[in-house]
Amino acid sequence: MIADRINAVTRRIPPWPLYLIAVLPPVWLLYQGLTGGLGVEPIRALEHELGQLALKLLIAGLCITPLRRFAGVNLMRYRRAVGLIAFFYVVLHLLVWLVLDVQIPSQIWADILKRPYITVGMGAFALLIPLAVTSNNMSIRKLGGRTWRKLHRLAYGAALLGGLHFVMLVKGFQIEPLIYMGVVLVLLVLRLPFQRAPFMRASG
Repeated sequence: MIADRINAVTRRIPPWPLYLIAVLPPVWLLYQGLTGGLGVEPIRALEHELGQLALKLLIAGLCITPLRRFAGVNLMRYRRAVGLIAFFYVVLHLLVWLVLDVQIPSQIWADILKRPYITVGMGAFALLIPLAVTSNNMSIRKLGGRTWRKLHRLAYGAALLGGLHFVMLVKGFQIEPLIYMGVVLVLLVLRLPFQRAPFMRASG
């Protein structure tokens, strides 16, 4: 089976190379920005690209459990790395907005309060902080597996707010952010309890 072959390959590949690969896109984007490859508004383009990468990785993290449940593909060992890399891109996205775009400290707080899409984006960032802080074995031991898993359900809210942030950010009707939002909603629906029974009966 294809799933068995994929699982056999992934068992031989550790998660740590993902962290090295994760450094490459920001470096490339920065180079593109410095050399004119990001267009006439390089800061906005850099901000957008980093945010979109973060959202893609949040979605990728949401895909891991359904892939195991419905397709038998086990990528669980990579879930922590995917989540931490997503947080890394969110932080870079935020730093570009703070340091290169807004730059004025008083304006930052005003934007958070007055612009709903920024408020939503900051909400997603706030939900990701405890996830990033507790994404280690020591936190799992201290919190206990059940409590840790409940805490990490905040990833669902972060992905939902991240998708909403993208939808609210764009001007006019654009299909791309709606696709991202739709994918997030589908992945969350797949986690509802009523979705488990048919699969369990079919595999029983």
